[in-house]
Amino acid sequence: MSAVKVTIVVDNTAKDGLASEHGFAAWIEVAGRRLLFDTGQGPALPGNASKLSIDLRATDILVLSHGHYDHTGGVPLVVELAPAVQVYLHPAATGPRYSVHGGSARAIGMPEATRLVLENPCFGGVHWVRRQLELAAGAGITGPIPRLTDFEVTGGPFFIDAGGTLSDSITDDLALWIRTERGLVVIVGCSHAGLINTLRYARRLSGESRVHAVVGGFHMAGASERRLQRTMDSLKELDLDMIVPCHCTGGVAVERLRENFGERVVPGLAGAAYMLGTARGVADGTHFGEGR
Repeated sequence: MSAVKVTIVVDNTAKDGLASEHGFAAWIEVAGRRLLFDTGQGPALPGNASKLSIDLRATDILVLSHGHYDHTGGVPLVVELAPAVQVYLHPAATGPRYSVHGGSARAIGMPEATRLVLENPCFGGVHWVRRQLELAAGAGITGPIPRLTDFEVTGGPFFIDAGGTLSDSITDDLALWIRTERGLVVIVGCSHAGLINTLRYARRLSGESRVHAVVGGFHMAGASERRLQRTMDSLKELDLDMIVPCHCTGGVAVERLRENFGERVVPGLAGAAYMLGTARGVADGTHFGEGR
């Protein structure tokens, strides 16, 4: 597979002139295809895309990492602008989701407008991903990710009922992998299945042992010291060239990543662009990531 260009369109932080939003969306250009991975909450997506010269009408594929509101709110707009878009998500993504703190529940699931679009029988572009799926030669969606590590958790008090009695393991969590000459590029939404579980599974599915780069949210805000250290140790074994923490990773986790991996860690924000899978990476016209 040729080089991959990844542009972060929506993130918790943003470059000057762009909107920030608690959410994530990435625009991916590879082998003549244009993929949108998640859509943020919705409001920041169209304006940021326009300022970044991204034409959402050209979206070929939309991948939804999971069914939370901060990743799926912009779906109606994308489908309206690109009615031929092919949307990939797990069936559980449309179900009810709640975050429950101190007995108080907050709905965090997919917005009703998004669910209605995806379940509309007149829209034939929905693909329910129940298992790993190859999108094209050298690129695929993980489908549900096996939870094999003993230190990774979903990252919050998540439930499928407002009463907080039915735990939500977020089984719909999935990631995108793309094979390049330098190894895998893996795009994640929140890594609710665990960052290490995700990267290891992407290696298994792709048959590629090298992981070149990972971009997205790692959901490690509030992570225990044990989880942080075990994650760092596992990432050292994987030996990535580039780590781009975004969205829900958490400030403490980003600092630990920087302490352990130095310049290989490039914190993401809306407006940042990366050319991955080449001998040198490019971010906003600046070279980085010299081949090691």
